[in-house]
Amino acid sequence: MKNNKGVIIESINRRSMLFELGVRPNDALICIDNKRIRDVLDVMFYSADNPKVIEINRDSQRISLHIPKESNTNIFSGVNFQPFRIKTCRNNCIFCFVNQMPKGLRKSLYVKDEDYRMSFLYGNYITLSNLTEYDKKRIIQQRISPLYISVHATDTDVRNSILRNKNAPNIMNELKTLVKGKIRMHTQVVVCPDINDGEVLEKTILDLYKLYPYVMSIAVVPVGITAHRKEKLKGFDKERAIQVLSIVNKYHQRFRKKHGEGIVYPADEMFIKAEMPIPPLKYYDDLPQIENGVGMVAQFLHQAKHIKYKRLTSMINQNNAPHITTFTGTSFLSYLTEFVKNIQSFGINIRAIGIKNSFFGDTVTVTGLLSGRDVIKALEGDIEKNSVLLIPDVCLKEGDKIFIDDVSTDDIEGILNVKTRIIKSNPSGLIKGILDVYNAV
Repeated sequence: MKNNKGVIIESINRRSMLFELGVRPNDALICIDNKRIRDVLDVMFYSADNPKVIEINRDSQRISLHIPKESNTNIFSGVNFQPFRIKTCRNNCIFCFVNQMPKGLRKSLYVKDEDYRMSFLYGNYITLSNLTEYDKKRIIQQRISPLYISVHATDTDVRNSILRNKNAPNIMNELKTLVKGKIRMHTQVVVCPDINDGEVLEKTILDLYKLYPYVMSIAVVPVGITAHRKEKLKGFDKERAIQVLSIVNKYHQRFRKKHGEGIVYPADEMFIKAEMPIPPLKYYDDLPQIENGVGMVAQFLHQAKHIKYKRLTSMINQNNAPHITTFTGTSFLSYLTEFVKNIQSFGINIRAIGIKNSFFGDTVTVTGLLSGRDVIKALEGDIEKNSVLLIPDVCLKEGDKIFIDDVSTDDIEGILNVKTRIIKSNPSGLIKGILDVYNAV
């Protein structure tokens, strides 16, 4: 992962300090105070202590720029760097979601990310199976922490069979190296029935717990299986989910009693599959792995209880009130429906529907993996013309208006003859979306 070319400046704000000093787009930042720059992490690390001199490369010419002494702000504010090349995965995991996707999607969806930098910056999970000694040294020197680690099993034979990589290093040795360097980690276990559940799961939880507090959390997630999977892999039913929950909750309670926090947490989907109530929000402590689907439902329910519905009273019986529809994946429908019933009680003409995922298969029930085609299929002939469709942002490519199958919100408007609004996927986001719709009438 060595890079001697620096990092390219993709764009720069004309009002920024570096622009005033002469930095321009396409310049390569190569040094900060004589420290070589390999990527944006180096920029973050070496710019933390008020740099004095930076060096750029422009058309093979090396230019030194002195930073004014009075500068006490982030000198790289307003500067956007070219993304680094992502280090990819060498494993062939038995449940790899990339291998379970249909053909013909945009290329970026097929990238198997195994890059510690992406783990630190964006919370992507890595297996630590491709770290070099150079990488480990850098992680520890620069305190690149926390990292998000896919463990799956601490039993080497079991783990390597899951990764389908007989040469994968012993995960406990890798974790202990990071612990010795005081690197903190959030870990996950994707549970496959009859492979890494039962005694294997208990051993994994206990082994990871030995590394607490550097192992800050352990998420236990049910394996996801799509209709495009070529090999057979057993999924979860109610009985299996209950068995896993009994193991996880046993240790969760033990750890909480000793440390004041649960440390190990089941994914929301595990409770849903077990047909058990979602725990209160406090069960998840500070929501260390909410982006991994751990505590999302509890947070939604908690926020829903504290919504100020008075904002809706001015909308009651409003003339020309629009018809509003929103949607979710089938696993979350019952929770969203209850919230929508409260909104309807104020006279708001809104409904929530659950959309079955035919793109990936009906075993995939989360909202974030719904395709535009599935939305169109579910609503065609079942939504009034010129009504408004509120689209949860988790369905769309970040910062864009495109579903996973490249269907756009404009496509949906044209085909269904409706207006669309993108909303945040929480109670406040739904309320705001409704208010925006009514205010636009």
